[in-house]
Amino acid sequence: MRQLDLVVIVVYLIGIAWIGLRKAGKQKSAKDYFVGEGHMPWWTVSFSVVATETSVLTVISVPGGAYSGQGFGNVELALGYVIGRVVVATVLIPLYKRGGFVSAYQYLGDRFGLKLQGLASVTFVFTRLLAEGVRLFASAIPIKLLLDEFGVHASYRVIIIVLTLITVVYTYLGGIKAVIWTDAIQMGLYLGGAILAVAVLSAHVGGAGYARAWDAGRFTLFDTDFNLAHILTSPFALPTAIIGGAIFAMASHGSDQLIVQRVLATRTLREGQKAMIASGVFVVIQFAAFSLVGALLWSYNQGKSFAELGLSSSDNLYPEFILNGLPVVVSGLLVAGILGAAMGSLSSALNSMSNSTVADIIHSFFRSTPSEDALLRLARWTTLVWATLMAVFACAFSTSTGNVYLTGLTIAGYTYGALLGAFLLGRLVTRANEVDSVVAFLVTIGVMTYIVRVVKIDVTTGGTTVSQPIAAQWLVPIGVVITLAVGGVLSLFHRAPAADGGSADGAEPGTGPDQLTATAGRN
Repeated sequence: MRQLDLVVIVVYLIGIAWIGLRKAGKQKSAKDYFVGEGHMPWWTVSFSVVATETSVLTVISVPGGAYSGQGFGNVELALGYVIGRVVVATVLIPLYKRGGFVSAYQYLGDRFGLKLQGLASVTFVFTRLLAEGVRLFASAIPIKLLLDEFGVHASYRVIIIVLTLITVVYTYLGGIKAVIWTDAIQMGLYLGGAILAVAVLSAHVGGAGYARAWDAGRFTLFDTDFNLAHILTSPFALPTAIIGGAIFAMASHGSDQLIVQRVLATRTLREGQKAMIASGVFVVIQFAAFSLVGALLWSYNQGKSFAELGLSSSDNLYPEFILNGLPVVVSGLLVAGILGAAMGSLSSALNSMSNSTVADIIHSFFRSTPSEDALLRLARWTTLVWATLMAVFACAFSTSTGNVYLTGLTIAGYTYGALLGAFLLGRLVTRANEVDSVVAFLVTIGVMTYIVRVVKIDVTTGGTTVSQPIAAQWLVPIGVVITLAVGGVLSLFHRAPAADGGSADGAEPGTGPDQLTATAGRN
């Protein structure tokens, strides 16, 4: 009967590529390739934002975390993320949409100059290469376990290459339109799978199962331990989740081209703001659904430990239920949903990295405006280059590398504070010039590297003291403060830059309808 599941998966992989290309149509320009000429419906963009930030590990880790005692802590995190997205929708999206940008970092070019724009873009693409390479490898781990159950024994390398090849087909040819439409479908599939799993589990455990999970704390939403060491190290402590989570979301959704690019594909400023805020609501629903799966699995398995269930880790919990607790074909659909989560984040990363490479890095070196055909060819070739590099990087990992999820989260801690800090420096410190911003940016990355790799806090739990790193949500505000402090102090040592029609005084940037070509003639 497993053959039917395999048929479902193969049909899905072929179908998603075909749908992506069908929806994309023919690309006419680089702007069409990167932001769909700003004609994408807000709800598809919102779904795409959610799918972009949802990796395979989110799909399988949240149920395992709820099962093992985190309760609905991920929903608490999502509430902080909603607050951050509201700020982004209000403060930053108007800058990007009114400026006619195709890249978030073009605002930095308008405000400070091409040096910071290029530096921010280089930081983004290499951070994204590392983070997405980790996520791509991490995606291969559960997929390999699932395929082994189906009798298909493939190495991590083969899985990575196949996923990359299928994804790059519609990303290369269809651009952002293909990415957004396939993301929307993939989100619907894995979220629908979670809802289906909840329905099946509810039928098994009934009302009594809900009551047992409630009494055992599997529905706990807020972590109200206000011990300072706990707040600084636990991602689920209430102040960390709400305050730190809001600032983290401002960085990840306001200064990371991976997300900003999707919002720039909407028709109007208002639709872009709706897409951003709605994505936060959908993430809350998504985390609630996967957390509920974990709580119900706890009742379904009568609270047994992972060892008693024969599982090596919490990440095996949901895949094991998909394979052994659901009917044939249904399990195939849910496995396809896990594949969809992997492909959604990968396609989004490839297109945004290509976008930033062309619009921010390569384009800055042209002294004359390239033709649209040349820019489109360049966009597609850079997509292939990044796909190849990402696959090579992912294949270099091994199962002994460590916790790949934490590795990916830590990578963001190096740079998110500097990126968000640069945007806020441009808006809040009108005296700051290009030299101030570049120095502040580099100093922040250096200091954050030290904090991420060296700084630990002693936390005492149950009489045992262990050293824990600072929670990822606090890394961003620390980086922002450093950037603003360094840039602000440096700005006091020179005269304020003259207002020349740019944004040195904090005015709205951008003057032309297509900022992809507006920077071509700059020095």
